[in-house]
Amino acid sequence: MTDIALRFAQVVKTYAGVPALTGFSLEVRRGEFFGLVGVNGAGKTTLIKCLLDFCATDSGSIEIFDDSHRATAARARLAFLPERFNPPHYLTGRDFLQYMLKLYRTPYDEEQVARMFGALDLELTALERPARTYSKGMTQKLGLAACLLSGKDLYVLDEPTGGLDPKARALLKSEVRELRRAKHTVFFTSHALADVAEMCDRMAVLHAGKLRFAGTPQELAGRFGASDLEQAFLACIAA
Repeated sequence: MTDIALRFAQVVKTYAGVPALTGFSLEVRRGEFFGLVGVNGAGKTTLIKCLLDFCATDSGSIEIFDDSHRATAARARLAFLPERFNPPHYLTGRDFLQYMLKLYRTPYDEEQVARMFGALDLELTALERPARTYSKGMTQKLGLAACLLSGKDLYVLDEPTGGLDPKARALLKSEVRELRRAKHTVFFTSHALADVAEMCDRMAVLHAGKLRFAGTPQELAGRFGASDLEQAFLACIAA
């Protein structure tokens, strides 16, 4: 058993002849908090779709805890939150959580659900309401709750703070820090570079389907002599 949670090796993906990922190689260590950043269309979501075997790669390999990503069992150890999360509109919050935790093979515990709702600033009354009555922020919190309650070793989160107000963002960060202390691995995409600078052990910059940088946020800023991560990111994708 190695110390690697995710391994991408020379991954190539094209759509109708247009490259989305070109020779992408990266390793994410167990227990690491890793941020993937890039402009819209850089290939971040495509990379996650390839990781989860939602779409086939043209070439290269992806491993999850040393197993091929194409093996269903390899994905049993991760929980995923998509960027555009929309639960079935006819399910109540409780119905959705019970359904998702059954898929995750994790027992539904009312006390744990209540704790998580409190941690994400989501009222318990939302459990009785159908998802179609939720605001965008409430919907995102429900998806995060389902993901974080799963108890998995690896969390793959595509823009997890989307739709969250400042209070909810701060509370989510606290929950994620608990995951880090418990040695879980978190791999997430974000447009919020301040969050990446604050939270990540390491990060990667993906631009036009190519890996432009992998290292700590401090290393990225130092490489380009930038005073903050935003300026370093701009310099990186322009280089």
